[in-house]
Order: sequence, then C-alpha cells, then structure tokens
Amino acid sequence: MRTRASTRASTRHPHDDAPDTTEAFRRLTALPAGHERDTLRQEVTAAWLPMADRLAGRFRNRGESLEDLRQVAALGLVKAVDRYDPGRGTAFESFAVPTITGEIKRHFRDHMWTLHVPRRVQDLRGRVRTACQELSQTAGGRNPTVGEIARQAHMSEEEAVAGMEALDSFTALSLDAELPGSDDGYSLQDGLGSVDRALDVVVDRESVRPRLRDLPERERRILYMRFFRDMTQSSIAADLGISQMHVSRLISRCCSRLREDIMRDAA
Repeated sequence: MRTRASTRASTRHPHDDAPDTTEAFRRLTALPAGHERDTLRQEVTAAWLPMADRLAGRFRNRGESLEDLRQVAALGLVKAVDRYDPGRGTAFESFAVPTITGEIKRHFRDHMWTLHVPRRVQDLRGRVRTACQELSQTAGGRNPTVGEIARQAHMSEEEAVAGMEALDSFTALSLDAELPGSDDGYSLQDGLGSVDRALDVVVDRESVRPRLRDLPERERRILYMRFFRDMTQSSIAADLGISQMHVSRLISRCCSRLREDIMRDAA
C-alpha cells in the first residue's frame, strides 16, 4: 500500500517553482484577441518567469552574461505560453522546459560562435564536452584520451577529434594577442607574412626579357639606365652625348614596340 507521503511526492510538480496556472490557460485558450486576453497572458508569463530564470542559470559561465541568458529564456517562455494547448492533457512545465532550453541552445548556436562551425560539429562539441566532464570525475586528474572520450560519448574517434577541435573554435584569438611565452610583446600579427610588391611585375619582367635582347645595343642601354638605374633622361643624354629630346623619343618608341609585341603574342 502506498503511503500518504509517497502519494504527495508522486503528485508534486517536477519543478518547485511551478505555479498552478491550469485554469488560467483554459481561460486563455477560450478568450478572443483583445485587452483581457493580453492581460491574462502577461500574468501567466510572469508567474512562470522564475522557472525560466532558473533554467537560464544552468547555462551560466559559458561565455554569455546571465542577464542575456535570462532574456533569451524569457523569450522562450513567451513562445511556450503562446503555443501551449491545455487540451492535449500535458502539463505546461513539460512543454515549457524543452521550449525554453531549446531557445537558449539556439542562441548559443546562432550568436555565440565566432567562427562558422557546421551544426553536426557543434553537436559533436557538446557531446565531447559532456563526456570530458563525466570522465574528469574518474580520470584521477589526468586528461582523458581520445579513445576514452569516444567510448564515453558513443562516437567514433574521428568524431571525437572533430568535437575536441570545435572546443577551441567557440571564440577566436585576436591577431594583436601576445603569444604565450613571449616576453617582448610578439603577437600573432607579427608572424603573418606580407604581400611582396615585386610579385606584381614578375610576369611583366619575364614577358619583356626575351624581347629586350632583340633591341639594338644603344636602346637596350638607354632602357637599362632609365628603368634599372633610375637615371633621368637628361643624365642619359649627357652620358651618351645626344639630346634629351632624342632620349625621350627612343624610350617612347622602344616601350611602344615592346608593348605591341607582347600584346600580339598574347592574342
């Protein structure tokens, strides 16, 4: 025979802060849209708000402020109130808890990842994280192996590795961050390469090289002094004993010839 105490325990709400809003939900379902229904909806939502706050507290210390989590949980509660159908015979808390929890998890998935990570990898990350927490209680202070994590999470070792890599993808490290063990302020940005401007003219140089050999000696010398020694036209003219105007005409004619030859070959 069941005792009176066990009977009370079996009828107790699974959540201590669950209010009795059964009659309010019945009225809410029957009321048409309007001020009276909006007022009753707000009262029901306010009655269940402590439970939403408590569910939000389960996700604290995961990179999001508790206040923001409470707002997300409140949004999930409003959705649960609007979608709940008391005619199905299910207690509201049984419907609201997964709705609120799902809203919080969706918030983490859509807004808290710095890097884009596929949904499947995000799920693996959650399972790996849970497995690591469970194994930490029995591992004697050491880090669990990939095989242990895979067995605990009921996944392959490849999936466990992907989940472990995703643990480090939740947030990104700034390029200005100082590298661990660096005493001189050396940052990640200092280790990045830069664009070599000389690469922009490699193709042009290689295209011009064989055609320069076909030019007369004096024209080759003039182009060399102008573009490789960066001499002025006046200096070139004085060196060769010709006028600056003549040097200008020779440079213009040579460049036009080289350009036409290269464009003709390319076509």
